[in-house]
Amino acid sequence: MNAPSQTRQAAAPVAASITEAPWVRFTLIGVALGFIFLFLVLPLAAVATEALRKGLGAYLDALREPDAWAAIKLTLIAAAISVPLNLVFGVAAAWAVAKYEFPGKSFLTTLIDLPFSVSPVVAGLIYVLMFGAQGWFGPWLAAHDIKIIFAVPGIVLATVFVTFPFIARELIPLMQAQGNEEEQAAIVLGASGWQTFWHVTLPNIKWGLVYGVILCNARAMGEFGAVSVVSGHIRGQTNTMPLHVEILYNEYQSVAAFAVASLLALLAVVTLVIKSVAEWRHERELAAAAELPPESPRQNLSVTVPVTAFDTGR
Repeated sequence: MNAPSQTRQAAAPVAASITEAPWVRFTLIGVALGFIFLFLVLPLAAVATEALRKGLGAYLDALREPDAWAAIKLTLIAAAISVPLNLVFGVAAAWAVAKYEFPGKSFLTTLIDLPFSVSPVVAGLIYVLMFGAQGWFGPWLAAHDIKIIFAVPGIVLATVFVTFPFIARELIPLMQAQGNEEEQAAIVLGASGWQTFWHVTLPNIKWGLVYGVILCNARAMGEFGAVSVVSGHIRGQTNTMPLHVEILYNEYQSVAAFAVASLLALLAVVTLVIKSVAEWRHERELAAAAELPPESPRQNLSVTVPVTAFDTGR
């Protein structure tokens, strides 16, 4: 009997010993599915049902209403500004933490995690303290006719604060696990810093970057606490979609409130679908790379570093 068959026979009793009984597996699956249905599917269905309670016409009218349309546009603007800013910060912070040793590294990591531990309402109050009329920079801003609090800049700042850990926290463990060997090899081959990042680092982190951007965008569109403090709740001007939903609900306009809420839920579902597709493609690339023979490294679907990519013209 050869060694591989002996190994399979030895592993079979071990696998059998750690396999749960069928009733245990079915019970766990049933509990998980029941929990998801009760706390996720059922509330989403209730939102959609209430939004369409008076028909599709009332639903569309609620979304076409000027204040609702202004809230939708402001939400998209805040996300469109905050996500690219956090993308730049997240990549830079992850690169610094994962690739270098420097004094204060642990302190920087703690600061990155700060929005996870600080209430969003506190974050909003921080910006009011800094840029409000009675804040540190308030008199100077008023003298130069610059509005931050109760205006779009304050909403963007609050959104950036509550979302900036997502991309960095997605990339730091990934880049730490990959190490510096490939970057060092590229530099030895004559690559510049930008060439090393574009041809080596970015292909290695692209899926982590996609996940981080998706999560950051989802949080930016759904943020309520910090934005509520700095917005001033000015209808048609500084209300984002979550704030507009709150105002409509407090005014007993339940159909309109649930219509806007259903749009937010739809955006969240689309975000999850995009994330699932990205994960599926990532798994396919990993599976395809694992099936390639080791003697064909240039065909590997993971990172390849062609020498021509670093040709400096010599």
